[in-house]
Amino acid sequence: MTETASAVRTVCALLADGSTVRLRPAGPEDREQVLRFYREMSADSLRNRFFMVSRRSGERAADRLCTPGGPGHRTLIALHGDRPIGVAEYETGDDPAAAEIALAVADDFHRRGVGTLLLEHLVHIAREHGVTTFTADVLADNHPLHRVLADLGLRVTRRYDGTTVHGVIRLEPDETYRSAVDLRGRTAGTASLRPLLRPRSVAVIGAGTKAGSVGRAILHNLREGHFRGLLHAVNPHVRAVLRLPAYGSVGDLPHPPDLAVLAVPAAAVPGVAEQCGRAGVKALAVVASGLDAARTAQLTAACRRWGMRMVGPSCLGIANTEPDVRLDATFAVGRPLPGTAGVAVQSGGVGIALLDGLSRLGIGVSSFVSLGDKRDVSGNDLLQWWECDDRTGLALLHLESFGNPRAFSRTARRVTRQMPVLTVDAGRSTAGRRAAASHTAAAATPAMTRRALFRQAGITATDTLGELLETAALMHSQPLPDGVRVAVVSNAGGVGVLAADACADAGLAVPELPTALTEELLAMLPAGAGAGNPIDTTPAVDAATLAAGVDRIAASGAVDAVLVALVPTALTTAVGTDLVSALTSSAHPARARCPLVAVLLDQPERVRLLHTDEGRAVPAYGEAQSAARALRHAAERAHWLARPPGRPMRPAGTDPAAARTLIAGFLAENPAGGWPDARQTARLLDCYGIPRLPQTYVTTEREAAEAAALLAGRAGAVALKAQGPDLIHTPERGGVHLDLRGERAVRTAHRELTARLGAAMTGALVRPMARRGTELLAGVVQDEVFGALVVFGSGGTTSELLADHAARLAPLTDTDVHDLLTAPRCAPLLFGHRGAPADPASLKDLLARLSQMADDLPELAEAECDPLIARPDGCTVVDARVRLLPRHASDPYLRRLP
Repeated sequence: MTETASAVRTVCALLADGSTVRLRPAGPEDREQVLRFYREMSADSLRNRFFMVSRRSGERAADRLCTPGGPGHRTLIALHGDRPIGVAEYETGDDPAAAEIALAVADDFHRRGVGTLLLEHLVHIAREHGVTTFTADVLADNHPLHRVLADLGLRVTRRYDGTTVHGVIRLEPDETYRSAVDLRGRTAGTASLRPLLRPRSVAVIGAGTKAGSVGRAILHNLREGHFRGLLHAVNPHVRAVLRLPAYGSVGDLPHPPDLAVLAVPAAAVPGVAEQCGRAGVKALAVVASGLDAARTAQLTAACRRWGMRMVGPSCLGIANTEPDVRLDATFAVGRPLPGTAGVAVQSGGVGIALLDGLSRLGIGVSSFVSLGDKRDVSGNDLLQWWECDDRTGLALLHLESFGNPRAFSRTARRVTRQMPVLTVDAGRSTAGRRAAASHTAAAATPAMTRRALFRQAGITATDTLGELLETAALMHSQPLPDGVRVAVVSNAGGVGVLAADACADAGLAVPELPTALTEELLAMLPAGAGAGNPIDTTPAVDAATLAAGVDRIAASGAVDAVLVALVPTALTTAVGTDLVSALTSSAHPARARCPLVAVLLDQPERVRLLHTDEGRAVPAYGEAQSAARALRHAAERAHWLARPPGRPMRPAGTDPAAARTLIAGFLAENPAGGWPDARQTARLLDCYGIPRLPQTYVTTEREAAEAAALLAGRAGAVALKAQGPDLIHTPERGGVHLDLRGERAVRTAHRELTARLGAAMTGALVRPMARRGTELLAGVVQDEVFGALVVFGSGGTTSELLADHAARLAPLTDTDVHDLLTAPRCAPLLFGHRGAPADPASLKDLLARLSQMADDLPELAEAECDPLIARPDGCTVVDARVRLLPRHASDPYLRRLP
């Protein structure tokens, strides 16, 4: 029985109640257990499965399931522990694209999502093997299975035939199917995290009596934080810790705890995890560090075997400030302040800094998870938890790595519609990245890839922790601005100018105010005031006048935000005026709509919250740059929310099957992969309807002259480009001659290339000279972690020099394509700046086709169209190259644990 790697290996996934099951193909060694599985089924279940109550039918099914069959037969078995709880199979007939399915679930596991999970994975395997349709005959009164098929999310048609229903399921996963999978995954994921974040009992394993030990610190924090559940200490060497009785092992506890915190030496972690699993523990927080690869693998295997969710290893711990939980299972010094920010970090030090900063600001946390080495629970899991917990209004992330970026992006796109999601963009450097093999790969830096993920998902990415907290303070306390127009108000003219400069540097606008508003402000401000923008109130302004002016500006609609920069002066001190009170004393309705930020140059803190009598708060920053950056992030979030969710782009006229055939042929001849020649590349581009210049491959001087006569066209000139396995980047080798006119010039150029390049030149391409236009680059790079990245920007000879490129992760939506076109600095050239505009529709179509090609073909390691000539009448690829590698497709949305 030949299987793909993804079908053979065992995967773990979550059921609707949060329990873990293992899925794998059934084998001969499973026959006795599968036979017992059928024998234990009720009469009703046997009838629903076999249309009769027959134990002999179960024996035949077990034989078929567990005997290796032909290529059209695939099986899956679901195991809870070592017990089979569900089986599924499909078998093709005369039509290899259609398969009949069969499904059975143990009686005591009905309504827990076993059947749906098996079908999701069976669909994935079937599609990998070219099956496009499932068929199933179901008894008309088998309502549970009808419900499973209806809720799957795929298109199902039914035909009634007496007591049975013949169903046909189209295996075409679309947005409806993925949304259904999302919902099931969210339900299962949040259920699985309840023992971790809302445990009813906690055991600290490794809690010692020595002051300063990690286990003792965690036990102390749990006690002092007044954890609402049962608390136990486990230490075989002492009788009590912090006045709690100590048990010799987790197995000695009177009841298995929901959560066990492992603060034991690294060498002991796998064995203790195994003990926890056997005892019935449901979740682990592994704070122990220093585990090598082998021990980490043993730890993860124990969690999967016993169905435990795990945070860590090498983590700070977890906390949940809900009043009925009060969990502080960390060894941080300060206790988390209850609040509304959900925090997930990989670095314990970053976690401590964020906990301290959020507590100081008064925002507090709803739940905190230090992910550590992130061997199980991930940022994606936490986003789903916060989405459903009814307490979190702000999510803060520090992620150094991404296990499944596309699944993370999909979850984040949904969650960011509900709450701000902020991250500090760690790991932006290019250190350690492989040498780029093309201009496109050179452009696709790690920073660009991460930023593409964040932008597309609506995540607010900052460069530092300080900037993260500054932005969180604004988003927590103020409404989002409708745009980027800012009014700068100051009691010192020079300070106002600096604040205006900071706004401009951050990409905000400081527009002139309408005449009527200016006159109104001058009438209320002291003599000598300036009411342009920035607005100089003079040091003589009092708090009441300042408050009235701010209210009038906020209500005018002329700006989207107000920044008030204040400095203490001798004048305000002499008259006892507290100008800061002007920011907190007013209850004008405009302040609930127009964000207000303060810059107080005499405050030591980078940011703090000034609380108003109405229960709101105004963020106050120590410098204008911090305030401006926070406002820019808020404006970008408002812009992202105002845009409709993007629609997937599926260009017409593509032929993925032909492309796969071409790639399979190339990889059969080049098992390690490589660069297809120009003719193979052209055929691949043609499969996706990518417009390119006509070309002819030639091997002799005479063939070159004849091809040039045919291709010269209106321009009357051609280009000659040398070809050969070692001439991928021919311009760098001087392998291109341009603007050749007439037979003599073509022959001379061919002779020159042949003499200079020798055996490296196996042929040449003849192309007509492209008409003038804007030279661009469009390409694809398959990132090992993030998947396909579509890159677009300046091309031709300036590509590397200008480094003017934008990127988005495939598959692209219509909004992603629009962003790609408008993000590079060269974008104005495309829209008519100092010349004729390019045709945006043709460029959008080209990017959509590149995206589709990258999404369809995982073997496409790189594709580069450079130069791409954009003109008013369309766009044309002048030169293209692709690199193929033997890679296997993996569905990033398939439900499985890491």
